[in-house]
Amino acid sequence: MSIDARIQEFARIAAAPKAQLAKYKAQGKQVIGVLPYYAPEELVYAAGMVPMGIWGTNTKTISRAKEYCATFYCTIAQLALEMLLDGTMDDLDGVITPTICDTLRPMSQNIRVSMSKKLPVIFLAHPQNRFADWGKKFCMDQYLNVKRELEKIASKAITPENLQEAIKVYNKSRAERRRFTKLANEHCDVINPIKRMQVLKAAWFTLKDEYTEMLKGLNDELEALPVCDWKGTKVVTSGIICDNPKLLEAFVENNIAIADDDVAHESRSFRTDCPEDMADPLEALAQQFANIDYDVLLYDPQSNQNRRGEFVAKLVQDSGAQGLVLFMQQFCDPEEMEYPYLKKALDNAGIPHIKLGIDQQMRDFGQARTAIQAFADVLSL
Repeated sequence: MSIDARIQEFARIAAAPKAQLAKYKAQGKQVIGVLPYYAPEELVYAAGMVPMGIWGTNTKTISRAKEYCATFYCTIAQLALEMLLDGTMDDLDGVITPTICDTLRPMSQNIRVSMSKKLPVIFLAHPQNRFADWGKKFCMDQYLNVKRELEKIASKAITPENLQEAIKVYNKSRAERRRFTKLANEHCDVINPIKRMQVLKAAWFTLKDEYTEMLKGLNDELEALPVCDWKGTKVVTSGIICDNPKLLEAFVENNIAIADDDVAHESRSFRTDCPEDMADPLEALAQQFANIDYDVLLYDPQSNQNRRGEFVAKLVQDSGAQGLVLFMQQFCDPEEMEYPYLKKALDNAGIPHIKLGIDQQMRDFGQARTAIQAFADVLSL
């Protein structure tokens, strides 16, 4: 299979998650919707069910969700509820609602109130103080509750052996996605920003063993190619999500490649492996969450040192990029509060950047295109 044909398969999945849902249901599988982010998908997989990411959509208009949501909720959360309310995801067998930010906390209750008669809603509260033993214990208790609720839906127990195997499957997938982002940087003549997004986005709608096999085939093909001599510019992207093809078209039009990313929907989701050498796989999942670092939504006891800002600046330097594009999700308080510290770290490192305010209701990209074009001109000087 050619590289283009392989990429088209990822693009098809990324563009039509409902078709993926229908496919798995036709196979007799149960499917669990998983809202952002850091939910332990391994538990769903270990139960023999399909975890399917719910990250909003670029194709719908918020209507029914307005009955439940304040207007200042981010559109990712509002559109997730919209799809649950309008029947788009009626085939789901349950949904997991993490509460990692101030929007997702009340949103989890909105989903519980609006959907409880339609499908099981599994509440998940992560600890912010995740490093101490009591923080890990709290995390384990939360994961244990998720496990029990999933077992009710699946009508079978999630065994330690199955969970341990699921952890290995997911670690293998994370490794293959990290390999892909490296190869995408080396072959940005083949993997443009739109294709890169499509390949990574497809992971949210595909069983991880299937996805990893697909991605390994693409990675092997890319690895066989000579490293390209890229004549354009390279950037690192940062933010919660940047999956709109129309917005990414501006990168392609201006000969901008993505060297690496600090995006929650992309590399942050597979940056940290789960330990495979712990006796209790549930404890291993809690330890994985404790090991996650440099995330704007997670408590950092050393935040006064601007560790995350320096991490992002080093990411740009190590990737060979000339600058950073920050996709600032509208009404995302953590990102807005972090920006001055991120800007300070980038300025101290001499890294140019632009900040683009985005949401999933954007239909006019003229201003963003102009900003990206101007940034490309600056980087090429």
